[in-house]
Amino acid sequence: MDVIVVGAGVAGLSCARALTDGGARVRVVERGRVAGGRLASRRYDGRYADIGAAYLVADDPAFTAQVGSWRSRGLARPWTDTLRIYPGGDRTTGPVRWAAPGGLRSLAADLADGLDVRLSAPLGAVPQDADAVVLAMPGPQALRLSPPPEIVAAASAQVWRPVIAAVLSYPEREWGDLSGAFVNDHPYLATVCDDGDRRGDGAPVLVAHSTAALAARHLDDPESAGPILAGAVGELLGLSGRPEVRVHRWTFARPEPVDGPYATDGRVWLCGDAFGRPRVQTAWLSGRAVAHALLA
Repeated sequence: MDVIVVGAGVAGLSCARALTDGGARVRVVERGRVAGGRLASRRYDGRYADIGAAYLVADDPAFTAQVGSWRSRGLARPWTDTLRIYPGGDRTTGPVRWAAPGGLRSLAADLADGLDVRLSAPLGAVPQDADAVVLAMPGPQALRLSPPPEIVAAASAQVWRPVIAAVLSYPEREWGDLSGAFVNDHPYLATVCDDGDRRGDGAPVLVAHSTAALAARHLDDPESAGPILAGAVGELLGLSGRPEVRVHRWTFARPEPVDGPYATDGRVWLCGDAFGRPRVQTAWLSGRAVAHALLA
């Protein structure tokens, strides 16, 4: 069986890995220059900062085993089970959040190791030269490839919200024991994470994610949102230092969950983190579910 997986994010790589392990011939086609999708890290000042997903949560047995494999090889580390909630700054405990010393994209690189991944390879339509095609991407992006009607319907049903991520590099650490925070009812901020704590190197770097409303207003000029986010973080945490600000735009960042692990017309499949709670785990499971269905 020949399969083309379009998209080298977590869903696509999970799918391709399971298909390859099951004996299928798989090509992964990715329009970007690197694999990882929203499991993204970018290098600034000699270190990687996580600019996409903030962390991993593992409560599915299969994904827990995958995270355990990453941990055993030093690729992932348990980060925290305690975050703050603003306004107020109270602490809330929950599941363990996992991070990656080398940046979360290093986990995608591990999934891609040994696969036939073709980068910087944009497509204009669903490929026809394979027994099956897996569109591992947000529904609005899948629609650009003129998929069959069943996939059009499933992709059109997805609702996505944008986010702008701001990497804030400070002269020194001023915020003490933070780890991360959810920010409620704020016009600009949704989350703030201590990237130095998350990565384990203590760097004076915070990563803020915007609200969808702020991102929508600044999608055409994301750089203009940087000072707004930096000012909001400084006010929230009472910081005096002025950070260097870098931003990244995610047009399709937060999906509303839809039912089922994937959509298909029998030959073309659509998967990703819209098929369940919007987590890295959901994307990994969705891609894996497609692979198991194809192999069956």
